[in-house]
Amino acid sequence: MELLEIGKKARAAEPFMRKLGTNRKNELLLKCAEALTKGSREILEANALDMERGRENGMSSGLLDRLQLTDARIEGMAEGLRQLAALEDPIGEVLGMKRRPNGLLIGQMRVPLGVVGIIYEARPNVTADAFGLCFKTGNVVILKGGSDAIHSNQAIVSCLRNCLREEKIPEDAIQLIEDTSRETTQAFMKMNQYVDVLIPRGGAGLIRAVVENSTIPVIETGTGNCHIFVDESADIEMAINIILNAKTQRVGVCNACESLVVHDGIREKLLPELSRRLREKQVEMRADSRALPLVEGGIPASEEDWGREYLDYILSIKTVSSVDEAIAHINKYNTKHSEAIITSSYENARKFLEEVDAAAVYVNASTRFTDGFEFGFGAEIGISTQKLHVRGPMGLQALTTTKYIIYGNGQIRP
Repeated sequence: MELLEIGKKARAAEPFMRKLGTNRKNELLLKCAEALTKGSREILEANALDMERGRENGMSSGLLDRLQLTDARIEGMAEGLRQLAALEDPIGEVLGMKRRPNGLLIGQMRVPLGVVGIIYEARPNVTADAFGLCFKTGNVVILKGGSDAIHSNQAIVSCLRNCLREEKIPEDAIQLIEDTSRETTQAFMKMNQYVDVLIPRGGAGLIRAVVENSTIPVIETGTGNCHIFVDESADIEMAINIILNAKTQRVGVCNACESLVVHDGIREKLLPELSRRLREKQVEMRADSRALPLVEGGIPASEEDWGREYLDYILSIKTVSSVDEAIAHINKYNTKHSEAIITSSYENARKFLEEVDAAAVYVNASTRFTDGFEFGFGAEIGISTQKLHVRGPMGLQALTTTKYIIYGNGQIRP
């Protein structure tokens, strides 16, 4: 019954949000950003409870990093809302207007999706990002976070709802489903009467469960088995710096490098120094038979390693004899998220960009840039790895749809 009430409240708030003007939305986003920073003590206290339970449950270091909030990360959440306030509002944008022979003017206009449901795991910053993106685009959002971050999510949502209430805005523009049971999650996936689109954000198991069980249209955000291919012509120091950044700058995120593919012609120059630098970062290296002798401290890779998203200080290493073999390997094992080539060859770079099937494909840069902030979108709702509606970092436009608008002057169809 509680779930149905949440759905009804969301639908009731939708007409208000649909009509809310840009200036007012921006004012509210700035006030909510201020509310987050002012409420940081309560949010951090709540997060400490989640962190303590995570450690007790043996959560990995990478997942603990995703769960942890700090003053800097709360400020980052607030800054995300400020950036959204500064961005152009896509709602109401007219996408072309053409005159038909009968005089009708036909165009398309961006409008909100309506009620957006988001199911996600231990990333409390997603709570604020999702609210900001949905609020800016005139959408209502229903959040279903995981049990690992329940206290953090409750504190953040409470802070945002209090701010909306004080500003005479329907606080049900954001709601949190606090029951974290599997049964409630399953029931939420069936609420197509109240929810217009469902976005899962988390591990492969969660995403697969939502895609397979939801009666609500789903925008699939994918896991990140991201590869870096070091071509034979690559600059060694550039390659090492990019790999270290992509693997170790933050291991528990979907755009971290999990798999390294190395051209056989450069392995003897690259791997000894790279493995030394990776060992300094405590990275475990799982290598194939050609790479293993050059990787001090490495262990043999299994077939399962090529398709793994580790979210940990682990890297698989595969050697190939050509760019074609590298592309074939990546397309076989990747999750269509982010892939990179390190090369000095224009032809190989072009070939890689054209033939690798992924939402984001890089030449001579870290996969860690696949992010709404880095792409200039402000906060993001996730990285879509599917091909319909949106693909890649999902910013404001991804949370809109269009409707046709037609101007006439008395036309009737003969």
